[in-house]
Amino acid sequence: MLALRCEKEPTLVRDYPEPVRKPGEALIRLRLAGVCDTDLQLARGYMGFAGVLGHEFVGEVLESDDPTWRGRRVVGDINAGCGHCSDCVHHRGHHCKSRTVLGIVGRDGAMAERFTIPERCLVAVPNGVDDDRAVFAEPLAAALHVADDVPAGADRVVVLGDGKLGLLVASALVFVVGHHEDKLALARAAGAETLLERDVGSELDDAPAVVDATGSSSGLALAMRLVRPRGTLILKTTVAGATNADLSPIVINELRVAGSRCGDLGLAVSALEAERVDPRPLIAARFPLASADEALRRAAAPGTLKVIVQG
Repeated sequence: MLALRCEKEPTLVRDYPEPVRKPGEALIRLRLAGVCDTDLQLARGYMGFAGVLGHEFVGEVLESDDPTWRGRRVVGDINAGCGHCSDCVHHRGHHCKSRTVLGIVGRDGAMAERFTIPERCLVAVPNGVDDDRAVFAEPLAAALHVADDVPAGADRVVVLGDGKLGLLVASALVFVVGHHEDKLALARAAGAETLLERDVGSELDDAPAVVDATGSSSGLALAMRLVRPRGTLILKTTVAGATNADLSPIVINELRVAGSRCGDLGLAVSALEAERVDPRPLIAARFPLASADEALRRAAAPGTLKVIVQG
């Protein structure tokens, strides 16, 4: 089986072992996968992951315990919790202590011809949502989740970063600060106000909420500069290396800091079906699974938006 495995470095493997479906899991055939910045960080050593990369996907169910899933197009929550603990019962298992995470922690990911995921993680893709939109369900869910931490009554939310995630957040919120005029044009098309980072002055100071989606260790410092006292910092950035930042403004200005990771896949699919969000302009390149290693290299090139891998 063809798969993109990450150990010391991402390697295309043509004889990777077939996945073994456990009870309660579905066997999925890959249709499309998206390359995420997290995949790039994993390739640089983040989380010490060894296995098949990929957690943004749309696929077709080949086998399942529940026959109603077979043959359906699906996306999936990447967090595979135990299904029984309090976090699984009340919070979708996103912080279950024994969870595996598709293509990130303890579970092979989606950049393979076939892979497995618990049936309870599956979300059906409606007929009116094509694969090009459905493959964005997971990152869109993460973007929409930002709204859960925005203070009630906030009149302005500033997003730092004009990459894939920042632009998806823009489709739901906001004012975007980035480095690339062509990317900021996409944010404006989604209804956001924009500003090049080099032009940032005092006009953005005193924001009630600032989202760091820069993918850079330097984003936190700028976020702390822009947020108002007693404001909220929402952190989306993960990087392989250590982050060095003076955290004293958090204490001095009594800031609220919220980490934000995965969101509600059902909510994201509903937004796609209702055409409230069209992420397709973010697609920059497509590669077949047989060139998934090249897709990862293309995604790592500065300024590249979403790279798609076709199963």
